[in-house]
Amino acid sequence: MISKSTIDTVYETARVEEVIGDFVQLKRAGSNLKGLSPFSDEKSPSFMVSPVKQIWKDFSSGKGGNAIAFIMEHEHFSYPEAIRYLARKYNIEIEETEQSQEEKEEASEKESMYLVSEFAQKYFQNTLLNSDEGQAIGYSYFKERGFTNETIKKFGLGYSPETWDAFTKEALGKGYKLDYVDKVGLTIIREDGRHLDRFKGRVMFPIQSMSGRVLGFGGRILGNDKKAAKYLNSPESEIYHKSKVLYGIFHAKQAIAKLDNCYLCEGYTDVIQMHQSGIENVVSSSGTALTSDQIRLINRLTKNITVLFDGDAAGLRASIRGIDLILEEGMNVKVCTFPDGDDPDSFAKKTPHDELVRYLDENAMDFIQFKASLLMKDAKNDPIKKAELIRDMVNSISKIPDRIKREIYVQECSRIMDISEEVLFNTLAQLVQKDVNDAGKKLKQDQTAFEVHKNENIAVNVKIDVLYELELKIIEILLLYGNIEEDFEDILLKANEEGELHEVKEINKYKVFQRIYLSLQEDEVELATPIFKAIYNDLILYFNENETFEIEQYLMRLSPELSQEVTTILMDDEKVALHNWEAKQIYVKQKDQTISQYVSETILTLRWFLVNKIIEEIKTSISNEIDADNSENLSMAMDYSKLINNFSSKLGRVMSRYS
Repeated sequence: MISKSTIDTVYETARVEEVIGDFVQLKRAGSNLKGLSPFSDEKSPSFMVSPVKQIWKDFSSGKGGNAIAFIMEHEHFSYPEAIRYLARKYNIEIEETEQSQEEKEEASEKESMYLVSEFAQKYFQNTLLNSDEGQAIGYSYFKERGFTNETIKKFGLGYSPETWDAFTKEALGKGYKLDYVDKVGLTIIREDGRHLDRFKGRVMFPIQSMSGRVLGFGGRILGNDKKAAKYLNSPESEIYHKSKVLYGIFHAKQAIAKLDNCYLCEGYTDVIQMHQSGIENVVSSSGTALTSDQIRLINRLTKNITVLFDGDAAGLRASIRGIDLILEEGMNVKVCTFPDGDDPDSFAKKTPHDELVRYLDENAMDFIQFKASLLMKDAKNDPIKKAELIRDMVNSISKIPDRIKREIYVQECSRIMDISEEVLFNTLAQLVQKDVNDAGKKLKQDQTAFEVHKNENIAVNVKIDVLYELELKIIEILLLYGNIEEDFEDILLKANEEGELHEVKEINKYKVFQRIYLSLQEDEVELATPIFKAIYNDLILYFNENETFEIEQYLMRLSPELSQEVTTILMDDEKVALHNWEAKQIYVKQKDQTISQYVSETILTLRWFLVNKIIEEIKTSISNEIDADNSENLSMAMDYSKLINNFSSKLGRVMSRYS
């Protein structure tokens, strides 16, 4: 178990903008930072980070919290694993206390699978570097590829022995359960009960998540067995989904964000060789067809992708299909090809760094120029093939969401293909219209349900829920100022020398949370909105138990639902402008107001609203019968109306009742 002192050090050291910046490209937006949501597919950024408050909020999915909550949510870490990850990131030494057997058994299935995968990576690398077989076969292969010892260790490369069950025996001997070794795909269990190593006799490439966790493996066979696949990947599992992972993203993410460009290639060795040559912003799709999920992973770090292809024309034509997917995500695409017989691996291996950088810069061409130059070789002088080529290019342009970009590409296509812009725009319009029609069919299917849902909500949205807004302000005040001590005005009844009672004003010091609590207790008021009531009760308890209030630490004690609500409240910096509070008779803190004024006015406004509600209830109970005795109800209404006038006087404004 991790010691409390280590946890406290992690909380004090970790910066939310630095932690999230490893996964999402953040840009300045006022006092906050903004980026694309890592939890949903979106084109316009709604993911906000507050360096001042040290919290984040994803408005597209509703998730939010502090740096640790982000790592737990994004990487599916347990709380201890998130602490360990951040401790490693900030070079904080982890102090351990003895973990009980019960705590060991509480580790989730997913966490157990991660642990098995990480053990396997260490085992394979140790076998590569420290066994005779590993050195003679695996290590020799990597050295022939030109990989240095530093690179081998950095990418966690390894070797799985030729023996049928060498790894499985080792894992079971170390106490790892066969069930988990099987679920991550490292072992194959036969019908007769025997268990065999899936990657027997292969060099091993660990596949890591963006945070560096081992998700699965790619294994390359080195023998001449024609029946065995040259490359073998881990099967799909709860922790490994090949369509959502990019090889090398862990080592490339910072360089991608810094250089605002990502090189995309095909194989493991392409990534490793380029990285070793100083081009660190490079990833690969691990030999699988490029997917939208993989593109969105890059999109969180940069809008720019340069696809690297070798000189094989047949392979090029098959690979350029992925370009349309990149365009659909609204990204900018360039393509760079290498000379015949070369791929990124071989070219980077023989080319000095400066020449490699220059080659990539000078030979990266826009996708439309690349597609035209490639396909025109096939079309030659055949008008039918040329027409098909043009339609193919316009089809790619139609995938681009941005209309301005589409028009620029049409103009470029017109210039390259020597065809009028009018014809291209007409063709583009037809393709776009087809997409619109297809989308329209789906929209019609959902339209009836949408209209019903909309109509159900109209009545709710028209009437302002003032009580909800006031309770929201109270929670916001507690979160922002709850532990601050302020001077508050108390009005007391005291007897003079003649024994007559009169009001006396006194100034007393209270912490804001104490003042709010006492005021609501005095009026016997409980918050009506369940989620606000839960947060309010927890905040009061927290303030009473703790001398200081740190929002990032407070969030960790809350359930996900309450944590998300708290971060929503704190991140909504535009609340005053967006909600038009004064139109609702809710008066928010101005720059020239003290916190005590702000608190007092909010409480008074809440009291006014509740008293007004009582008056309305009394009015509905007054009988219209001629002989009815309404004197008591009328007297109560008059008394409460005097209270309304009293509130108005204290607030310095006329208060009109809600209808």
